[in-house]
Amino acid sequence: MSDDFSQSLTPPVSPFAGDSLCDLAPVRPPCFCCSDVKDDPAGVLSTEGYVVRGSLKRLLLRLDPAPAEYETDTVDIFGFSWVTETALVESTKLLFGLFRQRIYKLETLVKSNSNDFGQAGNLHYKAEELWQECVTFLQYVKVFLHRYLQPSRSLDAAQSHPYEELEAQFPSALLEELFGITLLVGRLKDLPANVQSAFTIQNHGKILPPSWHLLHLHLDIHWSVLEILHLLGQVVYAHKFVDLTGENLTDSSLFDEHLCSLLCDLTGLAMGKYSKVRPTEALSSHHYLCTCTKELWVLLMYLLEHRNKELHTQSFWSYINSLLRPLVLGKPAAEQFSGLPTHCKDPLGFTWWLVTHLSMLGQYSRSGMMVQNEKNLGDNWTFVDELLKLSCKVSLAEEQFRMHVHSCLSLCLMWEPSTSAVSTLWDYYSKNLSASFTVPWLGISALGTLCKTPLALLEQARSCCSLPPLRSPGYTQLYRSANSFHIFLRVLALCLAQDRAGGVPQRQIKGRIYSKFSPKKMQELSEAGLMNFLLLFLVVARQADLEDVASRACELLGFLPSNSPLGHRTLIWRGHLSMVLLFQERGLDVGAQASLLTSSFNETAKEFYNKTTEVSRRLALWGPLGSYLEGVAEVFETSTTLSLSEEKLLGDGFNWLLPACRQSELNSALGFLQIVLAQLRRVHQRSDQSAPTLSWVPATASVVKERHLAVAAALWAHFFPFLHSLRLSQTPPAQLADAAAGFTLLAFDLPTSAPQDLQPNSVQSIMQYFGWDDMVHPLLVTRYLSHLLQNSELVSSLSGDPGVAVSGSAQSLSVRAWVRCVLQQHLHKNPDGTDSRTARAVEQQLCELTRLVLRLPEVERLLQRANLNPTATRPEPTAALEMFVKAVGSVYSGLKVLSERSAMVTTALDYIGDILKHIKPSLVSKNQEGIQLAYWAVGCIVKHWSPLLATSKAQQLLFRIVDGLLLPHNLTQQDKALRDSLPLYIQGLSVASSVSQSQGAYLKQQLRSVTRRYLDHFLPASPSVGIIANHPVLLGACEANPTSRGAALRRLILEVLCENFLQFKGHAPPPRLASVLMFLLELLRRNGDSDPSLLTVPLPSLLRCIMLVNEPQVRKTSTDALQLVVERCGAASTERPCDQMITVLRSFVEENEGVYDRQIYGILETVAVLDPTVVQALIPNLSLSLRNTEHKRGLGKNIALRSAYVKLLGLLGESGQAEITSLESE
Repeated sequence: MSDDFSQSLTPPVSPFAGDSLCDLAPVRPPCFCCSDVKDDPAGVLSTEGYVVRGSLKRLLLRLDPAPAEYETDTVDIFGFSWVTETALVESTKLLFGLFRQRIYKLETLVKSNSNDFGQAGNLHYKAEELWQECVTFLQYVKVFLHRYLQPSRSLDAAQSHPYEELEAQFPSALLEELFGITLLVGRLKDLPANVQSAFTIQNHGKILPPSWHLLHLHLDIHWSVLEILHLLGQVVYAHKFVDLTGENLTDSSLFDEHLCSLLCDLTGLAMGKYSKVRPTEALSSHHYLCTCTKELWVLLMYLLEHRNKELHTQSFWSYINSLLRPLVLGKPAAEQFSGLPTHCKDPLGFTWWLVTHLSMLGQYSRSGMMVQNEKNLGDNWTFVDELLKLSCKVSLAEEQFRMHVHSCLSLCLMWEPSTSAVSTLWDYYSKNLSASFTVPWLGISALGTLCKTPLALLEQARSCCSLPPLRSPGYTQLYRSANSFHIFLRVLALCLAQDRAGGVPQRQIKGRIYSKFSPKKMQELSEAGLMNFLLLFLVVARQADLEDVASRACELLGFLPSNSPLGHRTLIWRGHLSMVLLFQERGLDVGAQASLLTSSFNETAKEFYNKTTEVSRRLALWGPLGSYLEGVAEVFETSTTLSLSEEKLLGDGFNWLLPACRQSELNSALGFLQIVLAQLRRVHQRSDQSAPTLSWVPATASVVKERHLAVAAALWAHFFPFLHSLRLSQTPPAQLADAAAGFTLLAFDLPTSAPQDLQPNSVQSIMQYFGWDDMVHPLLVTRYLSHLLQNSELVSSLSGDPGVAVSGSAQSLSVRAWVRCVLQQHLHKNPDGTDSRTARAVEQQLCELTRLVLRLPEVERLLQRANLNPTATRPEPTAALEMFVKAVGSVYSGLKVLSERSAMVTTALDYIGDILKHIKPSLVSKNQEGIQLAYWAVGCIVKHWSPLLATSKAQQLLFRIVDGLLLPHNLTQQDKALRDSLPLYIQGLSVASSVSQSQGAYLKQQLRSVTRRYLDHFLPASPSVGIIANHPVLLGACEANPTSRGAALRRLILEVLCENFLQFKGHAPPPRLASVLMFLLELLRRNGDSDPSLLTVPLPSLLRCIMLVNEPQVRKTSTDALQLVVERCGAASTERPCDQMITVLRSFVEENEGVYDRQIYGILETVAVLDPTVVQALIPNLSLSLRNTEHKRGLGKNIALRSAYVKLLGLLGESGQAEITSLESE
């Protein structure tokens, strides 16, 4: 070491010198350091690196590499102080020798590294110190060259000073040392495996192994050598280097040699990484091993591009092309790129991958920020065109070719799109248009987007024309979501977008595309090929002249034969409709396209309708027909004005199509119709609302309305007649109601559009067809009216707003339809009583219709006047019907004016219509729920509308109800229904008979007939408390609080009982006497009647039963009933004996004297116990009867009879004693 120092003109200062010489600690120079950077492909480079720290920018701008450093007279390098301005010239070998020593020491630390965690920290700090010393020295060399090295003078000149001689030889000496350093560190590819493994260290921490420091020092050395050589070339302009090594080196030759080796090694590292990259990850997996190698690539790009511009040397891409071209072609590498690995799993794919990722790095700015539109690196289309031709030439699988095209797309986004690239790709795809372009191992995702509708096809074309950002997940996943042809379309769209005005490149591309299609080529297309054809022309149409492209597409599609497979026909129509959607998007008239398409549709629909068409063929024909419906629906849904001749899509073919549809097909067709109707109404309403705010309305609005009328006319002509023909179907599809409602609302919005046969009140006419006609199925009515009655404007018109020509009975007819549907709701159940699908649908729809009917203005007013407001948000239909019937009856009863009452009768009859006709299907069916509902509903009407039904207008209906429901010939099925609802009828008929002015007697007679019939029908053969207690006649006669009307009904029932069930034939008692008497007793007991005239009606019959029948139960029941009558009559006549009782008893005595005298006395004893005053009034009659009996016998006094009479008199108090005395005195 002393020998080295002895030759130095400026020996280093002792490292133990005072602190005064190094008060300011030097700033850490830039270096490769990835420990503080997250591995983000688009992220900022390391803050410690050459780019972010500004080293690269200063190099390119020829600025001082470290303007704030090395400003003092001495500099500390390798632990020694050196004179800043002369150290490198005077001690070149010494400094570089110390530099090499530090490298050796760091390599020694790497070799001695162990897994001892206790030593890890110590080794880290030692390695970091050695690394930083080396980096600091390299930084000093750069600063020295920039600041202190003077342009060289001739070495032949006389040397005035030894330093000048050294300075003149310094460039050659420096070049020798740099060459030696490159030999010392070698190439990256030759680094030991344990050092190269530091590239892959994850989760960088504060403690790093020495191998990591050594690896990054190598990167620093490789870059610094290039940087120093570049600086040396800038300072030493025409220096003749002295050959000190025998290598004949120059700065340029060493730069090129080292650069090529470095590029070769970096490419080899990328090649190793590519071997683990899946095709799906090609765009998201970068080519560098760590961010430091990424930064090194960026530095090389900038430096080489700068030298290309300034020194006219090779560009970055020129070096890369020279490196990769032999690899792709399978030729040996050039001499300067020796050492490139010869084994590569896919040289062509690797080249695409590397070029693409290098282009992405070209978007980094000089400040280390990723800028999307930054173009610091020129394009490389010449080489890429070679790659494209090679990719298209060799027979590649889709999985490889897709990655190549995806890479090409990425390059188009970063560079200007290339027309030649598009041409090359189109030449390839034009030959393979019918290929499937699938990657089997990708599964379903490999199929891409299935364009099942025109809008989906257009959306796919649109997605090809609007790309996501380059590094977004949507873009990187294109490999999975799109095939190579779809990616090519994106390339094509980018190229066409360069020249929107239809310039030369655009015309050239269109011409190339058109030229590849001939009639033969079109006929050879498979379904996949035809789909690709359509997508291709849609993309071109979006990016170029739409009308020209659409015309050419139609011309080419015309080459396909008329008998082409139905799958082809489906795709052709889908393509046409996608083009129609594109015309709509541009605001262009679609008439020409629509007419061409409709003509083909009409022919197919005729074949579908033809009776000679085989079933299998008809099933296959539905494919294109159904696709047509979906597509036309999308055309209407996406239109904002419906003023571009869209009505031409609704042609005569629908007249053939609809009648031939099966149920499922008809559902699709009607669903399509609903969409069109709804959109027409929506667009028309929007145009009406916006019209007053627009200045151009008078001219344009009339044109728009004319177009809307044209669409409506097509709908009325081709669809409404078919709907009308289905309205009486017993199995109507649900969509029939929806479509009919749509036509009704269309007639409401556009009254003049309806056909002449529906005018002048088209809304009413349609509602009559589908909602008010009694022959229409409830399933259709409930759904249809539910649609309409929730439209507030329509309901307002039904309520008779001024200016709306609607009949006043419209709401009544809607109510009538609802009543019919309620009555027939059980008709659609299964035979076993379970709910069928139709029954469930009717039930659900009926609930909604019920809610809407109760909200009709007319119904709401009725309920309010009757103080009946529905509490449930979704009322149950049967309960709602009962409430409505009660409301009508209550309002009628409250009316006083005759004209109002007459009008109310008419309205009420309108509400229920021919109710017997409505319930007839239920009566003839075997469904007990339907029968019960029918009887119950009519019973409610009879009860609550009895005064109304008694009028001359309504009494015929009442007579029909009695004859048809209560007095039919056969009651087998209605037994239970009658038992439950008979009380309603009896009560109603009783009131009606009492208020009827013209037919009261007849109604009363009918009531007697009904009572007699059902007393007999429901009376058990033997007495049963349970059965009799629930006898419907008894239930109908009972009242909690007696009323005059109730009393009249009970009188009638008692009269019927006595006349028909308590009449003795001689001495023979009537049949079922015990049951009749039990019924009588229950009737008297349950009602608190106190009118003697009513109570005494059954008294003669009771007396006769007690007198003639000895059966215990009969006697007991008769006696109980007699006791109840006597007690109540007695209670009613508190001041004097009950005259009615006396009259009855007197008649009883007179009728039976001489025959049943003893029985008479026994019965009277029972009465005397309960009410002696009544019997006291009979004493004269009884005594006279006794004497008459004895006189007739002619045997004198009848001791036994007198004894019985005396016993009776003994119960009658003073009057009785007086009569006894009188009898004894005879």
